[in-house]
Amino acid sequence: MKKDIILSGVGGQGILSIATVIGDAATNAGLYLKQAEVHGMSQRGGDVQSHLRLSHDPIYSDLIPQGETDVIISMEPMEALRYVSWLKPTGWLVTSSQPLINIPNYPDTEALQQELASQPQVARLNIETMAKEAQTPKSANMILLGMAAPYIEIISPEDLRNSIINFFKSKGEKIISDNLKAFDLGYNTTKR
Repeated sequence: MKKDIILSGVGGQGILSIATVIGDAATNAGLYLKQAEVHGMSQRGGDVQSHLRLSHDPIYSDLIPQGETDVIISMEPMEALRYVSWLKPTGWLVTSSQPLINIPNYPDTEALQQELASQPQVARLNIETMAKEAQTPKSANMILLGMAAPYIEIISPEDLRNSIINFFKSKGEKIISDNLKAFDLGYNTTKR
C-alpha cells in the first residue's frame, strides 16, 4: 500500500506539526517515508505546502506527481483548493471550512465554500470553532489530523495518537491531553 499526501495551509497554523506526527507514526509503523521540504513562508503567514509519501515498499521520489495525491490535508480552504488538481479521482480533500483571510484580494468566501462543496470527496469542518468549544484553541490542527486519519489508512489512528504523545511529551500532560482530545474530536466526526 502507498499513500501520497499533500499538506497545505498558512504559516503558523500547525502544518509542520501535522507533518511531524504523520512522519513519526509512519516511521514507528515501519513504513518507508519521503517528505519534500516544506515550501512557503512558514513564519510570515504565507502559503505553506509539503508532500508526504508513505509506503510499504521503497519510494524513490519525494515529490508527488500531479493527479496522484490520495489525500490533501489543509488548514485553510483556499489553500486546499490550490492543490485540487493534484488529487487523483478517488482522492480526498480534508480541510478546515474557516478561511484565514490574510491577503487583501482573498476570494469571495461564499464562492469558496461552493467550490469546496462541489468537490467529489471532501470532508470539511470549522475546526477553529470546534477547538475553541472544546477548550483546546491551539489544537485545531490535531482536529484536522483526526478528520484525515480514516483517509490516510496506511497508518492506524492508534499509531497517530502515540505519535501525538511523542511529539508533545516535552510540553507536559495538559498539552498532550488537549491534543489527544482534539484528535479524537476530529476522528469521531469523520464519516466512514
